[in-house]
Amino acid sequence: MKRASGPVLAAIAAGNLMAPLAGHATEGALGRPVAGTSVSSNVAVIPDQPVWIANLQQLYMDGSISGGRQVPIGGRTTLGVDAKIAFTLATLMKVWDTGPGAWNFASSFTLPYVWTSVHANAGVTAGGASFSRGTSDRASNLYDIYFSPIIAGFHFSQNSHMALSFNVWAPTGQYDKNALANPSLNNWTFVPQAAFTHVMPQYGLEFNGVAAFQFYTRNSATDYQNAPLFTLDVMGLKKFGAWGTGIVMGTVQQLGNDTGPTADRLNGFRGHDFTIGPIVTYDTKLGGKAPLSFSVRWVPTVTSKNRLDSTATVLATATLVF
Repeated sequence: MKRASGPVLAAIAAGNLMAPLAGHATEGALGRPVAGTSVSSNVAVIPDQPVWIANLQQLYMDGSISGGRQVPIGGRTTLGVDAKIAFTLATLMKVWDTGPGAWNFASSFTLPYVWTSVHANAGVTAGGASFSRGTSDRASNLYDIYFSPIIAGFHFSQNSHMALSFNVWAPTGQYDKNALANPSLNNWTFVPQAAFTHVMPQYGLEFNGVAAFQFYTRNSATDYQNAPLFTLDVMGLKKFGAWGTGIVMGTVQQLGNDTGPTADRLNGFRGHDFTIGPIVTYDTKLGGKAPLSFSVRWVPTVTSKNRLDSTATVLATATLVF
């Protein structure tokens, strides 16, 4: 059994560090995932060497739901919403020294920071009171932390790899049920995930995919229960030496209706979306030794229902293996 080592490290874009990027269908019209952002180059490759991997991500999205639709936010409903969200996520992964074999294991921890600005049209609170048209709110603070206790990588061959992980969002950010913008979702989210990578080095081609389910606990402040979500992101990449370019596609599908007083008034507020866009990557070495990777992608929304529709979703990443 051939395993991932040596030159493979130089190509790692730390896909398993790519947390299901978070935002505010689900309460707030986004939930945790942003379609098209969880997949990356070599997403399923866990190195066979006991290394550390540091990853920094910057996500920006500017999305909206038209004023003809009601949106549940903080125990109230609004007639449409415009939201700008900027996430900075710093992740550290430890690949454990598990010795020879087809399996390798890792763990990771992510500390996120969020800036968000929300503008909502006229709406109604759970108690029936209305708030004025054109209400706006902003928040900037540490977001809910994200960690992966176990990531298990399996090498089918030198060119085909799989990674299974169990990931958790913890409600550590500040939350105010009366606010439109919050640096937290005020719930635990459990994310079992599977990733796959296949490389065709003779053609300079690489294919990656990430599938996951997201299970939410109830928001105790608003009595809102998000339904489970299924997410699928895929990417095809063509390498030209140190550079790479390709296409990313992603979708979020809600598996059932949301529940609770607000969700019930909106008939479950069930949603979905689909995104597609280009990605560019660059691989080098820091000091001629430590593999360093960069990427930037643009994944605009193609179609959506009851989720933020964004033509300005951009993700930039930098990853260092040491």
